[in-house]
Amino acid sequence: MTDNRNNVTDPLTRDASRWVTQLVSGEATAADAEALAQWRQQSPAHEAAFAEAVQVWRKLKPGGYAFIERRGFPVWSGRRQQMTRRAVLAGGALAAASAAVYATVDPPFGLWPSFDELKADYRTATGEQRRVNVADVAVQMNTQTSIAIPKDGSGTHRIRLIAGEASFTVPSQSRLTVLAGPGRMLASGGRFDVRALDSKVCVTCLEGQIRVEVDSLSVPLNAGSQLTYDRTGIGQSAAIDTADTTAWQDGFIIFRGTPLSVAVAEINRYRPGRVILLNAALAATPLSGRFRIDRVEDIIGWIAEITGARSRSWPGGIVLLS
Repeated sequence: MTDNRNNVTDPLTRDASRWVTQLVSGEATAADAEALAQWRQQSPAHEAAFAEAVQVWRKLKPGGYAFIERRGFPVWSGRRQQMTRRAVLAGGALAAASAAVYATVDPPFGLWPSFDELKADYRTATGEQRRVNVADVAVQMNTQTSIAIPKDGSGTHRIRLIAGEASFTVPSQSRLTVLAGPGRMLASGGRFDVRALDSKVCVTCLEGQIRVEVDSLSVPLNAGSQLTYDRTGIGQSAAIDTADTTAWQDGFIIFRGTPLSVAVAEINRYRPGRVILLNAALAATPLSGRFRIDRVEDIIGWIAEITGARSRSWPGGIVLLS
């Protein structure tokens, strides 16, 4: 784990800050999660220190990252509030446990894999792509993608896309159900791409026809069409250029008038560490271009050049754009 720049003298505060620094690097693994769990279980004070470190990161998002500019990165809010041993063992420990559960189920800022992702049957790391076969169904997994294989005795293959993006190729004689978010995709042959990020699911039919179901709604999707859905329902399908959707399978990222904030989020999926946009005025700046995934660092320099943003690098793969 990497030391931060702040002068933290409390060993527990320092260690908790180091853990968050490691998690934010984008390289957290299941082994890291297990080691962190053991560290937190050493005492209620360890749990409280980690819970407060998580709270610091959660507060950064609504308040903006400008604080990082003034205090350095990663940020520590100062000396942890002093708690008596009795307070830690009682209410303090309960509050810490609640925050720790939240951090496992819904990690703040996506700093590390969720509990569901860690339980996945297959998972790709940042920047990794992988091809797996589930019976006779070929699955191409993009970066930061987790899938699970539910048990099903019906004869229909079932795959749950927990998070990320994957392309599914189904032979004509097979049937496949893909679960993602609040909906599912049903296919008898064909090829389609599913992207599940930020509580939204985007489905693109590449070959054949599939059916998208959310609650009681069912929508057919033909080749060359795309739709999105979330817990509020299904959007309208629209014809698209599928080459853009599948560009990642050819090793490219494509931006077409993409807002800078969205482009930065996409870059963070492929690059260890984190690019942080500090200048809110640049968030809506449209970007267009075609870039190689294996040269993702070049995109950061290109962004700085065309937007005039100042780029500064920090340990752990952190880049600040201001």
